[in-house]
Amino acid sequence: MALTASARAAETGPLLPDLPGTAGRALAAAEGLLATAKRRLLAAVAPGGAIEPALLETRQFAVHGYAWMATYVEALRRMLLWAEGLEGAGRLRELDALMLQMAFGEYLGQLGGGIALSQGEVVRPHDLGLEDDDLHAFRRPEVALLARLGNTEAARARLAALIELSLDSGDFGQLALGEEALDMVREQFRRFGAERVQPFAHGWHLADQLIPLPVIAEMAELGVFGLTVPESFGGLGLGKLSMCIVSEELSRAYIGVGSLGTRSEIAAELIRLGGTPQQKEKYLPRIAAGEILPTAVFTEPNTGSDLGALRTRAVREGGQYRIYGAKTWITHAARSDLMTLLVRTDPATSDYRGLSMFLAEKPRGSESRPFPAPGMSGGEIRVLGYRGMKEYEIGFDGFAVPAENLLGGIEGQGFKQLMATFESARIQTASRAVGVAQCALELGLRYARDRRQFGKPIYAFPRVHGKLAWMAVETMIARQLTYFAAREKDGDRRCDIEAGMAKLLAARTAWANADNALQIHGGNGYALEYPISRVLCDARILNIFEGAAEIQAQVIARGLLSGRN
Repeated sequence: MALTASARAAETGPLLPDLPGTAGRALAAAEGLLATAKRRLLAAVAPGGAIEPALLETRQFAVHGYAWMATYVEALRRMLLWAEGLEGAGRLRELDALMLQMAFGEYLGQLGGGIALSQGEVVRPHDLGLEDDDLHAFRRPEVALLARLGNTEAARARLAALIELSLDSGDFGQLALGEEALDMVREQFRRFGAERVQPFAHGWHLADQLIPLPVIAEMAELGVFGLTVPESFGGLGLGKLSMCIVSEELSRAYIGVGSLGTRSEIAAELIRLGGTPQQKEKYLPRIAAGEILPTAVFTEPNTGSDLGALRTRAVREGGQYRIYGAKTWITHAARSDLMTLLVRTDPATSDYRGLSMFLAEKPRGSESRPFPAPGMSGGEIRVLGYRGMKEYEIGFDGFAVPAENLLGGIEGQGFKQLMATFESARIQTASRAVGVAQCALELGLRYARDRRQFGKPIYAFPRVHGKLAWMAVETMIARQLTYFAAREKDGDRRCDIEAGMAKLLAARTAWANADNALQIHGGNGYALEYPISRVLCDARILNIFEGAAEIQAQVIARGLLSGRN
């Protein structure tokens, strides 16, 4: 064992007895505290019974804090169900039980003391209107026990000793997918990532080059672009949980490769849910086969998340529309063949009701001429990370789109059509974040195990292996929350809140893991030659795209305060 602390941890017995039972009773207390916070917050933002938007905005700090509180409680619920499932099957090991215990110990402590919304914002219980009596009722014996002994130095040391042995085998806790086929999918894409992506990803990043087309062709052969496309249209017809597993494993190798499927997922979902029969027949098989690469063209300068304020317009001229305006932050735009393009078709409107979605075909561009189509221009936006597909701004000046390519054939449905895909997109983004978090964990663990200082591996030092132990725990928390959201989607249940929670927590976990792994590298982590420098840059975008963390918190809180449980 590299850890001198591991022997002490074993002697002191960091694993608490009757753990699932104790955790279950503590979860009930957390649910009670959350219910009290909801009542107090509703009294502040809905004094007349209905939520008042002005008050919701005024109390935004507390509202977003409530969203994080609810996310923590849901995450603990998912971890408990995960552990109970393993226990019921006789498979709950020490490693898995320690993860459950540490998750409860840390999150219960934060629920009672303060949750970080960002590096400089901590929401305290009193910000949510909670009083000392409320906190006293929350801190029942099970909560006090887990908060005091759940995430101790001894627990971290013991878990660190266990995961050190798992680095080569890839065992950082059982996923409990429940289906052998899903385990096989995971293993297939883990091998692909390890062999065809991971050895080359850092070189692609440093050279700021697009992911090579042969790699994309291999992904197409594996079915990445048609995972959730129905078999009748040439796809694999799998569910969102399968999509999560594939996205996680590809992003573990490199987020750029993991994100390639996102564009196809969004486009296919838009067409599957909102397209005409002719549009489905024309585009879904080609997307599934990787014959055409889509890109999402939604965001505009100065609008950000306020999609209702989009100004790019489409003007009908006989059998076609002419597009005028500007778009920005378009991923993989130059090399794409099809744009899902959100524009305004009704000039009399100034909100979401006048928006329409187009399936706008375009020729593939090159480095020197990214947008060779008439009526279309633009250029690259240089970015810190997430480079494998590149980001672009696009200008439209009379770009022509056939009228038959209006999604669904009816104007004014664009915003509604896009909203129907947001659950899937955010679940997929959460799974990418889990993959990045896992990558950072493994980079940090490998470096800490190999790097020697003062006569021993730096993994032996508590501040090093303690960081890595918690990184492993929170990665599993984010994973189980993401899998839950995917299963809800696969069950055709509304899951906008669950998807938002998964993305909110997973994105923060990816950034925290990358930051901590770089810290473990010390000065070497700041050198471009070390992959962790890339992973840090890649991780940072996850808190922004597909809805910034603040937007996610707003969606979660508003949904819960409006009556969704």
